[in-house]
Amino acid sequence: MMQGTNVTVNATVGIDKINFYTPNHYLDLVDLAQARGVDPNKFLIGIGQSKMSVAALDQDIVAMAANAAEPMLSADDRQKIGLLIVATESSIDQSKAAALFVQDLLELTGNLRAIEIKEACYGATAGIQLACDYVRSHPGRKALVIASDIARYGLDTPGEVTQGAGAVAMLVASDPAILAIEPESLYESRSTGDFWRPNYSTLAFARGKFSEEVYIGMFEELWAKAQDQEMANPEHLQALLFHIPFSKMGRKGLRTLGGGKIAEADYVRLTERFEQSIVYGKEVGNIYTGSIYLALLSLLENDESLRAGDRIGFYSYGSGSVAELYFGTLQPNYRQRLDVQAHRTLLDNRERLDMREYEAMFSAALVTDGSEQDLGRSDHSVAAPHYLAGVKNHERQYR
Repeated sequence: MMQGTNVTVNATVGIDKINFYTPNHYLDLVDLAQARGVDPNKFLIGIGQSKMSVAALDQDIVAMAANAAEPMLSADDRQKIGLLIVATESSIDQSKAAALFVQDLLELTGNLRAIEIKEACYGATAGIQLACDYVRSHPGRKALVIASDIARYGLDTPGEVTQGAGAVAMLVASDPAILAIEPESLYESRSTGDFWRPNYSTLAFARGKFSEEVYIGMFEELWAKAQDQEMANPEHLQALLFHIPFSKMGRKGLRTLGGGKIAEADYVRLTERFEQSIVYGKEVGNIYTGSIYLALLSLLENDESLRAGDRIGFYSYGSGSVAELYFGTLQPNYRQRLDVQAHRTLLDNRERLDMREYEAMFSAALVTDGSEQDLGRSDHSVAAPHYLAGVKNHERQYR
């Protein structure tokens, strides 16, 4: 016990609430394949994707982040949040944190730390670990971590099919209702040139095959360390989640455990659960920092065989590169925190774009000369109360 308090410093900490938002427009990848003159199975099977969400200008990372968090926060949550983190590699400002815009939109108190974290697709995991450390030292407070990104590679480029947009919001607290996160994890950082986006570019650059090699190589190293330290007994691991810029990438990572490296029954179980974890991602596409946490939500909402007490592993990877392997345990009554119907409605109610509409939406841009620009609202649903209304004097105006 901490002297002079009634709370323990080693209280269980983890994800208490989770929600996601994705824009209400999407492109069917069969349409993209036909327009680009390739076999649709190259996308549907070759990379394992079926659709990708497309963000209009008014749904930038700030608006998406606020829309992901809004439905799950109670008045009590808003008072107790002492740390707000937005993890993104689609930042809207070189100085001011996106978290400060989100703080305003969500009407949070001023008694908090608001920061933005960047390390490619690993950023949200850095945020989760920082949030857990914060709550462990401030047991009466909560932390809000939001992963929000728009993946852009350019029209008619090799990476075009791995685009997407969306945000995942997670409330971290003591005695969490969904997932208790173990304090010990394994991680590694090394400077690689597999993926980057210079300040002057709105599009990302990637060395795709090399990135896969680094992704898989770092997973194999961390998994081996976890075995040596008896942190990852496959027999007691009910699911293993991966960062999934596209589902085939995570499947390749999981396949490194095949061929007798772990017991066949364990490999079959992890493979079956992996398939449930990519249901949402196949519909939304790549959301960078949020991809592994969209996989978590997909698993929890699509696999009815999971039980309280099940242990889940997370392999988080961010190009450049940082990787982490950590674990958590499902909590009793975790299903009561999920809103399956809302998420299925969100996906089902999106509008399908034709190629002309998609290319026009992709090519639209905000003014950069200080002039005034008013934006129409692209999503009038209850899922999107927050939006970017325009730009004036180089400042984004949110409503």
